[in-house]
Amino acid sequence: MTQTSMIHIEQIRPELTWRLRRQVLYPEQKLHEMEMEEDNHGLHFAAFQDNNVVGVISLFTKGDDYQFRKFAVDGAVQGKGIGTQMLAYITDFARTNGAKRLWCNARVTAISFYINAGFQHTGQLFARQGFEYEILEKYLTP
Repeated sequence: MTQTSMIHIEQIRPELTWRLRRQVLYPEQKLHEMEMEEDNHGLHFAAFQDNNVVGVISLFTKGDDYQFRKFAVDGAVQGKGIGTQMLAYITDFARTNGAKRLWCNARVTAISFYINAGFQHTGQLFARQGFEYEILEKYLTP
């Protein structure tokens, strides 16, 4: 059983996601390559532990359809419940703001994490930048 870490989650500016996004998801890329124009149209959240960013996630909305992307937890604290807390936080945030569906492009290696959090398979598989993904979704009730 893993112990849940003491963290707090807050909304941040997009550029504050780049360092951890690169470190965890795209270590072969340069920091400036983490900047995406679409970041300006999303909401970005970080988990802080002892004033350090240990997790980041970005949320994009289209009507009542919410997609989260670029979800990363520092490798040094993975498996301690931080990702689970962040996913619960943005799920509640989306539900509170009128979302009917929350979805993501899940790396195949992370699918079990999302299934355990109540997401469902869509069967929509694809590959991008050398990674295999499946679109997973969760319908939210008010």
